[in-house]
Amino acid sequence: MRCPIGKPSGSTLASWLSGLEVGRLERVLATRLDAVSPPEPRSFGELADRLQRPASVAPVLAELALPQLQVAEALAALGPVPRAALADLLDVTEPGSDRGLDAVLETLADHALVWPDGQGLLHLVAPLRQAWDSPLGLDGPLARLLADTTSEELRRMLVALGVPSPGTTKKDRLATLLEHHSDPERVAAVVASAPVATRKLLERRARHQGEQTQGQAEFIMLGAPRADSEPGARWALERGLLVQDRYSGYGPARMPAEVTLALRGADWRARFEPFPPVVQTVSVTDAEVDREAAAAATAFAAHAASVLAACAASPPARLKSGGVGARELSRIGKATQCDDIVVRLVLETAYDAGLLARDGDRVAATDGYDAWAEREPAEQLTALLQAWRTLPLTPTQARDEDGKALPALAGTPPCGGCAQARDGLLAAAVGLPAGQGVKSPVELGPLVAWHRPLADQLPQDAAPFASVIREAELLGVIARGSLSRIGAALRADDGEALAAASRRLLPTATSTARFGADLTAVVTGTPSARLAALLDAVADRDAVGTASVWRFSPGTIRGALDTGRTPDAITSDLADVAVGALPQPLSYLIHDTARAHGRVRIAPAACVIHGEEPALLAELAAHRGLAELGLRQLAPTVLVCRTPLDKTLATLRAAGYAPVAETADGTVRVEKTRSRRASAPTPTPLPGQRSRSVPTETPVDIGLSALAARLRDAPPTLPDPDPFGTGVPYGTDTEEIIAGYAKNLTYSDVRQLAHAVDAGAAITVEYVAASGNRTVRTLSELDLDPPHLYAWCHLREDERVFTLSRILGVMPA
Repeated sequence: MRCPIGKPSGSTLASWLSGLEVGRLERVLATRLDAVSPPEPRSFGELADRLQRPASVAPVLAELALPQLQVAEALAALGPVPRAALADLLDVTEPGSDRGLDAVLETLADHALVWPDGQGLLHLVAPLRQAWDSPLGLDGPLARLLADTTSEELRRMLVALGVPSPGTTKKDRLATLLEHHSDPERVAAVVASAPVATRKLLERRARHQGEQTQGQAEFIMLGAPRADSEPGARWALERGLLVQDRYSGYGPARMPAEVTLALRGADWRARFEPFPPVVQTVSVTDAEVDREAAAAATAFAAHAASVLAACAASPPARLKSGGVGARELSRIGKATQCDDIVVRLVLETAYDAGLLARDGDRVAATDGYDAWAEREPAEQLTALLQAWRTLPLTPTQARDEDGKALPALAGTPPCGGCAQARDGLLAAAVGLPAGQGVKSPVELGPLVAWHRPLADQLPQDAAPFASVIREAELLGVIARGSLSRIGAALRADDGEALAAASRRLLPTATSTARFGADLTAVVTGTPSARLAALLDAVADRDAVGTASVWRFSPGTIRGALDTGRTPDAITSDLADVAVGALPQPLSYLIHDTARAHGRVRIAPAACVIHGEEPALLAELAAHRGLAELGLRQLAPTVLVCRTPLDKTLATLRAAGYAPVAETADGTVRVEKTRSRRASAPTPTPLPGQRSRSVPTETPVDIGLSALAARLRDAPPTLPDPDPFGTGVPYGTDTEEIIAGYAKNLTYSDVRQLAHAVDAGAAITVEYVAASGNRTVRTLSELDLDPPHLYAWCHLREDERVFTLSRILGVMPA
């Protein structure tokens, strides 16, 4: 059967890359931009080395959809296999599923995770093979599990099986045993002849491979099982149907993958779901999606402006443990008429966008907020959308796994699975048929799980991914169960398209208000920064949303007069933004409050109260409620007070009077509240907080076409010869990597160590410890991560890290 992922070439990734067409090579480079970013690779060998590093492969794993993970897991379990064998294991029989397998292999190849060799075998990049402890519930292959077995033990296994030994060497006997166990019919026949206890044990282990089904520990001495092993285990161990670790002797015996597959039967197939789950959809038009997305985005922009204005005027306090607690969130929500979920979403996105920062024991607005507040609603929303797209957490998470309330801006560790949930949601929505939206938003959850199986699901969600779906609806990313223009721009990571979509859906800021005879002002849409500042100065916000309402009262007008405004100036400013004439009740309120304002003046002398009305001063002196001020009348129009000026001012106002304060030169003191701002323009992250993400306007262009051309022209297409002057080219990429770091090894030692890494076999090395002492160690379960080698050390009975440059020699185990 054909292999759709490129021209089969050598067994290495470098040789496959060298045989790709230019367009296909550019696609591989584009999908792995993080791995091929400058400095640019100079050869296909260097490119393959960087594409296979664990740090480069790990981020790609989280971006794979369910069928891609299923195919990768199958290849991790089987090793290099032809496409036909892979299709048979995945039960790919229908034309649709066959095309789905081709598409999955194409995607994996575009990410340089799978490639075919010269014999048509599909290879999986080494770090990805280690992503599963037991892929498909299978343990390691027989060759790996028997790598430490002696030749005599192999002979006894062949005798027990009734298979003639071909020779006296371990290699010959191991090859014969591998050939026998690779035949499912022969394995099934051996198991059929086993004692009942052994047969039940093997069948149970084959069904539940990968689970800890054995409660009793076994101890093996010199390869021979003890009599108290699990019933039936000894018979299987003697024939290689189970394998025990000869070094530790503890833990359950391991069943080779060949035996497990044989016992599962010819009808067993691995799961493969090439198509997303079917969901109920309804017809929607672009106009309907635009209308609902515009309403949601407009409301969120207005809520964001009011929440951040409240934080700028009165910065929320931080808990001692960090973050903004429930009490402060409730305060902000009541002041701005916003739900808790909206407040959390605004705070997290604003902090990530640089509009908020930690300032001592509070979270205050930054200088960047002032510039943001002056922008149009579309520009404000764009900044918050870009921050939401890259947030390494789910901002609306309010409960932990134990149901305990979580503060906002708590500085939680970065959550890659949360970011993948947003990626999966956008991928799920863009994959819906044109003109169709899901009947209910909760139906997007299974689609998200299919597109991003490794995405995190919050414990607070009653339905899968309910929180991230709700966030997308609030932001206008999802509307009518479909992806909006804003969502499409976010999915494409196109800043210009996002700004254009926001401008199209959101109206410009409203600069006028309608004043009513009931002493209210109504602003439809998002008020401009100037209009909001004016109305906030003379009235209290009564409602926020698609329409904002301010309410006037004597107290609000008096507050404006306290800031130094005159009644004529207030009336003039309101008339400039009014649609029509100001209603008479509002004009009367302003002038009536102004007539009573300042009738009593307070001078600092610790302090002095004076006025032009002797009766009023006498009333203050005789007022029982003001006795605590210690007032004493010196003259008909002068009172002396022993209470400080500010406290006296507040007490008189609380008693219903309208005094004003004077400065030392006798002029009226203008009371202006200075908004608190964080000292640093770039906020310092909260304890444990992620670093601020700064969206790039345009993606980094490293010239993929030019890079592909240079790689093609770079001689040779195979990796460079070894550095020892033998002229023999490296056989695999692993050899080239090890040779680059293990400078003390001969070329034969490099090849031997590389073979052990690729085959998962044990090896013995001569090593120089950090103390300078030489030691000989037998290693297994090798994991190459240059410049280190992670392995199980049989001398220390523990996993150890070895530096490649300290390895002096390599010997068979």
